[in-house]
Amino acid sequence: MLVDRAEIYVRAGNGGDGCVSFRREKFIPKGGPDGGDGGDGGSVYAVATAGVDTLLDFAGRHHWLAQNGQPGMGKKMFGRKGADLTLQLPPGTLIYDRDTNILIKDLSTAGERICIAEAGKGGKGNARFARADHQTPREFEAGTPGQERWLRLELKLIADAGIVGLPNAGKSTLLSRLSAARPKIADYPFTTLQPQLGIVQLSDHRRFVLADIPGLIEGAHEGAGLGDAFLRHIERTRVILHVIDVGSEWTAMPPIEAYRTIRAELAKYSPQLAEKEELVVANKIDLTGGREAAEALSEAIGKEVLPVSAVSGIGLPIMIERLWGMIRRAKEEATV
Repeated sequence: MLVDRAEIYVRAGNGGDGCVSFRREKFIPKGGPDGGDGGDGGSVYAVATAGVDTLLDFAGRHHWLAQNGQPGMGKKMFGRKGADLTLQLPPGTLIYDRDTNILIKDLSTAGERICIAEAGKGGKGNARFARADHQTPREFEAGTPGQERWLRLELKLIADAGIVGLPNAGKSTLLSRLSAARPKIADYPFTTLQPQLGIVQLSDHRRFVLADIPGLIEGAHEGAGLGDAFLRHIERTRVILHVIDVGSEWTAMPPIEAYRTIRAELAKYSPQLAEKEELVVANKIDLTGGREAAEALSEAIGKEVLPVSAVSGIGLPIMIERLWGMIRRAKEEATV
């Protein structure tokens, strides 16, 4: 199950208090101060971990606390440092301060690490305060408290290409044909209730990640349907694969209207998203009138439309190669 939002409370460990102690041994009645320092608390870290793909663990557990430092002891013994706490988050997680809404870190790459709550420092024991004119100090420092804060975690999937389109355009079927992903497929709208990822394998050891985004409808950017919950998942994609149903007689709207509806929703949600390179494919051309509808759509929007059939596999090899070329160009431009 994909959980892409969570709110958690994190608290670093408090520093241990310094110790007030005086050396007392046989034949050494006044050995002087020997109180040790308190140990530092543990910090809370967040790390983007490959293989973790959901925030499920954080939706079910809201409080994450690092270990406190131990107080100092006699014989100038330092208190033990508190253990750090590391939160393993999916790559693509945005970490916000919940109260200020400030973005703390975008963990976009596996292995990235950040301290999200700093540990408290251990206090000094009375041995630290001894001076020639102050040989029996009873002063000590209390440990400082660890940082605490509420965080909001948001996951944006990281995929090379994102599939968008109206409900029942054939996006899930397409993903299942191109990868090992097995999304739910049925003949009713909103079959896909959460984004699905699949790895598309090509020849010469080439591959890319393809994301199926739940069907969008008009008003998705304002919360209609499922759109606003998942539109952010295609913000990170390098290219957009726009799937249009041109073969179903019962389709909700004509192909040209379907295309313009989705384009409008992308632009309203994010102008940067709408500017991403797009590959338009006309799906279900194996049905009666499909090819003619694909040609009419291409003429109406003034750009190439690839005719494909996710069920029969028509046109899919050409589409995959075209996608690969677009993704490669996008990666090259990003490194310039």
